[in-house]
Amino acid sequence: MARILIADDNVQNAELLEAHLDGSGHEIRIALNGEETLQLARTWQPDVILLDIMMPKISGFEVCRRLRADAATRDIGILMITALDQTTDVETAVEAGTDDFLTKPINKTELLLRVQALLASRSMSSEVERTLVYLGTVQEGRLTPPRS
Repeated sequence: MARILIADDNVQNAELLEAHLDGSGHEIRIALNGEETLQLARTWQPDVILLDIMMPKISGFEVCRRLRADAATRDIGILMITALDQTTDVETAVEAGTDDFLTKPINKTELLLRVQALLASRSMSSEVERTLVYLGTVQEGRLTPPRS
Protein backbone atom coordinates (compact mmCIF):
# COMPACT_ATOMS: atom_id res chain seq x y z
CA MET A 1 0.00 0.00 0.00
CA ALA A 2 1.42 3.35 -1.07
CA ARG A 3 1.39 6.46 1.09
CA ILE A 4 -0.02 9.61 -0.48
CA LEU A 5 0.15 13.04 1.14
CA ILE A 6 -2.38 15.61 -0.07
CA ALA A 7 -1.10 19.15 0.56
CA ASP A 8 -3.79 21.80 0.06
CA ASP A 9 -4.88 24.67 2.29
CA ASN A 10 -8.46 24.35 1.01
CA VAL A 11 -10.12 21.56 2.99
CA GLN A 12 -12.79 20.98 0.32
CA ASN A 13 -10.14 20.56 -2.40
CA ALA A 14 -8.15 18.18 -0.21
CA GLU A 15 -11.26 16.13 0.55
CA LEU A 16 -12.15 15.99 -3.17
CA LEU A 17 -8.68 14.64 -3.99
CA GLU A 18 -9.05 12.15 -1.15
CA ALA A 19 -12.45 11.06 -2.55
CA HIS A 20 -10.90 10.62 -6.02
CA LEU A 21 -8.28 8.32 -4.46
CA ASP A 22 -10.82 6.46 -2.32
CA GLY A 23 -10.83 2.78 -3.13
CA SER A 24 -7.34 2.88 -4.61
CA GLY A 25 -5.94 1.07 -1.57
CA HIS A 26 -3.52 3.85 -0.66
CA GLU A 27 -2.94 5.29 2.80
CA ILE A 28 -3.75 9.00 2.65
CA ARG A 29 -2.97 11.95 4.90
CA ILE A 30 -3.72 15.65 4.46
CA ALA A 31 -1.52 18.67 5.21
CA LEU A 32 -3.14 22.12 5.20
CA ASN A 33 -0.05 24.30 4.70
CA GLY A 34 3.53 24.18 3.48
CA GLU A 35 5.13 23.80 6.91
CA GLU A 36 2.91 20.84 7.78
CA THR A 37 3.69 19.32 4.37
CA LEU A 38 7.44 19.50 4.98
CA GLN A 39 7.08 18.02 8.47
CA LEU A 40 4.87 15.12 7.33
CA ALA A 41 7.13 14.45 4.35
CA ARG A 42 10.08 13.97 6.71
CA THR A 43 8.29 11.99 9.42
CA TRP A 44 5.71 9.94 7.49
CA GLN A 45 7.76 9.45 4.28
CA PRO A 46 4.95 9.38 1.67
CA ASP A 47 5.54 7.81 -1.73
CA VAL A 48 3.74 10.65 -3.53
CA ILE A 49 2.73 14.18 -2.59
CA LEU A 50 -0.18 15.91 -4.33
CA LEU A 51 1.02 19.47 -3.82
CA ASP A 52 -1.11 22.59 -4.31
CA ILE A 53 0.90 25.59 -5.46
CA MET A 54 -1.08 28.35 -3.74
CA MET A 55 -0.65 27.70 -0.01
CA PRO A 56 -0.16 30.09 2.93
CA LYS A 57 3.20 30.54 4.67
CA ILE A 58 5.23 28.53 2.15
CA SER A 59 4.15 28.20 -1.49
CA GLY A 60 4.00 24.83 -3.20
CA PHE A 61 6.95 25.90 -5.35
CA GLU A 62 9.09 26.51 -2.27
CA VAL A 63 7.90 23.30 -0.59
CA CYS A 64 8.95 21.39 -3.71
CA ARG A 65 12.39 23.06 -3.73
CA ARG A 66 12.93 22.20 -0.06
CA LEU A 67 11.80 18.60 -0.53
CA ARG A 68 14.25 18.16 -3.41
CA ALA A 69 17.09 19.74 -1.40
CA ASP A 70 16.62 17.35 1.55
CA ALA A 71 18.22 13.89 1.22
CA ALA A 72 15.40 12.41 3.32
CA THR A 73 12.66 13.63 0.95
CA ARG A 74 14.26 14.15 -2.46
CA ASP A 75 12.98 10.87 -3.93
CA ILE A 76 9.30 11.42 -3.07
CA GLY A 77 7.12 11.69 -6.17
CA ILE A 78 5.59 15.16 -6.47
CA LEU A 79 2.49 15.98 -8.51
CA MET A 80 1.73 19.70 -8.37
CA ILE A 81 -1.94 20.65 -8.59
CA THR A 82 -3.24 24.16 -9.12
CA ALA A 83 -5.85 26.41 -10.66
CA LEU A 84 -3.01 28.31 -12.33
CA ASP A 85 -2.46 27.40 -15.96
CA GLN A 86 0.10 29.93 -17.09
CA THR A 87 3.10 28.55 -18.96
CA THR A 88 5.39 30.33 -16.50
CA ASP A 89 3.76 28.44 -13.60
CA VAL A 90 4.45 25.12 -15.28
CA GLU A 91 8.04 26.19 -15.94
CA THR A 92 8.47 27.30 -12.31
CA ALA A 93 7.04 23.99 -11.08
CA VAL A 94 9.46 22.02 -13.27
CA GLU A 95 12.39 24.18 -12.14
CA ALA A 96 11.34 23.58 -8.51
CA GLY A 97 11.61 19.84 -9.13
CA THR A 98 8.05 18.57 -9.61
CA ASP A 99 7.59 15.27 -11.39
CA ASP A 100 4.27 16.22 -12.94
CA PHE A 101 1.67 18.98 -13.03
CA LEU A 102 -2.16 19.00 -13.18
CA THR A 103 -4.50 21.97 -13.43
CA LYS A 104 -7.91 22.21 -11.81
CA PRO A 105 -10.58 21.07 -12.31
CA ILE A 106 -9.06 17.64 -11.73
CA ASN A 107 -10.21 14.73 -13.85
CA LYS A 108 -10.38 11.64 -11.61
CA THR A 109 -9.10 9.23 -14.26
CA GLU A 110 -6.18 11.47 -15.14
CA LEU A 111 -5.30 11.92 -11.46
CA LEU A 112 -5.35 8.17 -10.83
CA LEU A 113 -3.29 7.53 -13.96
CA ARG A 114 -0.63 10.06 -13.01
CA VAL A 115 -0.42 8.87 -9.40
CA GLN A 116 -0.10 5.27 -10.61
CA ALA A 117 2.60 6.32 -13.09
CA LEU A 118 4.55 8.12 -10.34
CA LEU A 119 4.30 5.10 -8.06
CA ALA A 120 5.45 2.74 -10.82
CA SER A 121 8.35 4.99 -11.75
CA ARG A 122 9.48 5.24 -8.11
CA SER A 123 9.94 1.48 -7.94
CA MET A 124 12.70 1.66 -10.56
CA SER A 125 16.30 1.90 -9.43
CA SER A 126 17.55 4.62 -11.76
CA GLU A 127 16.20 7.97 -12.85
CA VAL A 128 16.26 6.90 -16.51
CA GLU A 129 14.25 3.75 -15.74
CA ARG A 130 11.77 5.79 -13.68
CA THR A 131 11.29 8.30 -16.50
CA LEU A 132 10.78 5.61 -19.14
CA VAL A 133 8.26 3.69 -17.01
CA TYR A 134 6.41 6.90 -16.15
CA LEU A 135 6.17 8.03 -19.77
CA GLY A 136 5.12 4.59 -20.95
CA THR A 137 2.41 4.33 -18.32
CA VAL A 138 0.96 7.76 -19.12
CA GLN A 139 1.16 7.18 -22.87
CA GLU A 140 -0.57 3.81 -22.70
CA GLY A 141 -3.20 5.06 -20.25
CA ARG A 142 -2.68 2.15 -17.85
CA LEU A 143 -4.10 2.50 -14.39
CA THR A 144 -2.08 -0.40 -12.98
CA PRO A 145 1.69 -0.84 -13.18
CA PRO A 146 3.12 -3.46 -15.49
CA ARG A 147 3.93 -6.83 -13.92
CA SER A 148 7.65 -7.60 -13.74
